Amino acid sequence: MDALTLLLTRRSMSHLTTPAPEGQSLDNILAAGMRAPDHGTLRPWHFVVIQNQGLDKFGQLLEKAAINANLGKEAEEKAKKAPLRAPLIIAVIAKIVVDTKIPAWEQVITAGCCVHAMQMAAVAQGFGGIWRTGSWTSDPVVRSGLACQQDDKIVGFLYLGTPKFNPTMKSSSADIKDFVTYF
Repeated sequence: MDALTLLLTRRSMSHLTTPAPEGQSLDNILAAGMRAPDHGTLRPWHFVVIQNQGLDKFGQLLEKAAINANLGKEAEEKAKKAPLRAPLIIAVIAKIVVDTKIPAWEQVITAGCCVHAMQMAAVAQGFGGIWRTGSWTSDPVVRSGLACQQDDKIVGFLYLGTPKFNPTMKSSSADIKDFVTYF
């Protein structure tokens, strides 16, 4: 698949199974993240690879967060099972560098570019993925469990694996003219 086709046909895949990227495939995905645009060469990111027994451990962390937030038994069970939606998750954390001229918002965007690059690298190698965010990205229990510092931001969780099935219909693209103004 050439780069333009990859970018123009990208879509999230939420139904994932084994095999997950491993070895050189996983290294390629992580290396693609490292190539994100990075003003000031701060490298304001950190990747937490969650796989195998780590998925259960991460589920226990999410369950603990749900208990701490008093979300109820149903939400606690759902949280515990959430990491099992894919055989591999990469949590991406913006490691904000405070003493720099580069604003924090720009560093968060840079970390977001890491997620996009990693998802594209996964798709280019035949895998599927979905970038998930939600309340867990700011939850204090989850942040502590992933060793976030005060200024760090979890920009998301990249769920990766092999699509369980091929999509039956093409993802429709919005009309460019509705989103572009020429100045």
